[in-house]
Amino acid sequence: MTTAIEYQRTRLFWIGVLTLFTAAMLFALRVGLLGDMRGDVFAGSPNPGEAIGSALSAAFLGFGFTLFLASPLLDALGIGNVLRGAGVCFFGGTVLAVGGASFAGPETAQTLFWVGFLIQGIGWGAMEAAVNPMTTALYPEDKTHRLNVLHAWWPAGIIVGGLIGFAVSTMEIPWRIAMATAIVPALLVLVLSFGVRFPPTERAAEGVSFTDMLLEIVRAPTFLIWLCAMLLTTSVELGPGAWIDAALSAKVGFNAVLILVYVAGLMFVMRHFAGPLANRLSNAGLLWVSSLFAMVGLYAMSQASSPVTVIAAATVWGAGVCFLWPTMMATVSERYPRGGSWFIGLIGSFGALAIYFLLPVLGRRYDTAMSESAGGADVLTALREAGTPEAAAQLQAIEAEAAPQAFEFVAMLPIPLLAIFGAIWLLDRRREAATLETLEPSEGQA
Repeated sequence: MTTAIEYQRTRLFWIGVLTLFTAAMLFALRVGLLGDMRGDVFAGSPNPGEAIGSALSAAFLGFGFTLFLASPLLDALGIGNVLRGAGVCFFGGTVLAVGGASFAGPETAQTLFWVGFLIQGIGWGAMEAAVNPMTTALYPEDKTHRLNVLHAWWPAGIIVGGLIGFAVSTMEIPWRIAMATAIVPALLVLVLSFGVRFPPTERAAEGVSFTDMLLEIVRAPTFLIWLCAMLLTTSVELGPGAWIDAALSAKVGFNAVLILVYVAGLMFVMRHFAGPLANRLSNAGLLWVSSLFAMVGLYAMSQASSPVTVIAAATVWGAGVCFLWPTMMATVSERYPRGGSWFIGLIGSFGALAIYFLLPVLGRRYDTAMSESAGGADVLTALREAGTPEAAAQLQAIEAEAAPQAFEFVAMLPIPLLAIFGAIWLLDRRREAATLETLEPSEGQA
C-alpha cells in the first residue's frame, strides 16, 4: 500500500502543510488589508461594511462549493490533481484581485475583487478537500493528533499574512504588493506536487465503493448532528477572526491584526498538544471544553474596554477555538470511516457556508451600530466625507462604540454546542463504562 512507504508520508504531509499554509496566508491578507481595501476599492460604496463583508464571504462561498463537489470525487480526480488545482486558484485569484483593483474602474474593480476572492476560495476548498483525507490515509493510527499538527500551520500562515498586513500600515507598503506575496507559496505548491505519488483515500484503500460511501449518510443519520454542530463551531472560530480588524482596531488603538497574529501563535503551539488532550478528555470532551472557552472569550471581547482586556479576552477565545476545526474532522473520520472523504468534505462545506452567511450579517450589524452611534446614516456619511482630523477622531470613537455588536451576537452561538458535545461526551462515557463491565471477569473466574 502506498501509505506504508514512510519517505512518501513525510513529503506528502509537508506538501499538504504548504498548501494549507498558503490558504491561511491569503485569509490573513484579506483580513489584514481590510482597511486599505475598504478605503481604496470600496470607498464609493454607500454601505462599505456590508460590501467588504460580501467580498470576504465570496472566498467562503468558493470554499464551501468546491469542498462539497470535490470531496466525494476525490479518488476519481486524484489527490495530487486537486492539490495542483488549489495552487492554480491561489495564483489566479490573487492576480485577478490585485490586477482588477489596479487597472479597472471602481465598479469593475469591485466585481473583479469579488471574483478574485471567489477563486481564492475555490483553491481553499480544493486544498481542504484533499489534505484532510490524505492525512487520515497517511496516519490512520493517529488521526486526531496528525490533523491538529497539520492545521497548526493554518495559524502559522495567519501569522505570516498578518505581519505582512501590519507592515502595510506601518511601512506604507502598497496593499497590492502585500497581497501579491501569496503568489510565491502558491507556485511552490505547484512545483513540489509534481513527481510524487499520492495515496488513495482510506475509503478506496479499504475497498468501500463510491455508492456505499454515498449511502452511508442514510445508514448513519447521527452524522446530521455533526453537520449542525459544524455550522456553529466554524462561525465561532472563523467569523470573529475574519472581522477582528474591522471591529477591534478602533477599540484597542492599534491595528487589531496583531491580535489575530498573537492568537494564531497561541494556536500554532497548542495544536501540537491535541493528541494528549484528546486521549485524556476524548474528542467530545475536548470539543466541549473548547466551546466553553470560546463562549467566555467572545463575550469578554464584546465587553472589553481597553487593549489589555481585549487581549486577555482574545487569549481565552483563541484557546477555545484552537482545536475545533481539526478535531471535528478527526472525529467524523473516526466515527464514520465508510463516509470517507465525502463526510469530511461535507463537514467543511457546512462550516464554509456558515461563514458565507455570517460575515454579511456581521457587516450589517456593524453598519447599523455605526449609524446609531453617529446619530443617523446621514451624519455618518458626512463624517466620512469631511476628511478633517476632528471627523476622523469622531469616526474612531464611533467605531470603538460599535465594535462589540458583532461579538455579542457570535458569543451566543457556543451555547447549543455545549449541549450537543456535553450529551455526546456523556453517552460515550456510559458506553465505555458498559463495555468495561462486559469485559471484566465474572466471580469465580481467574
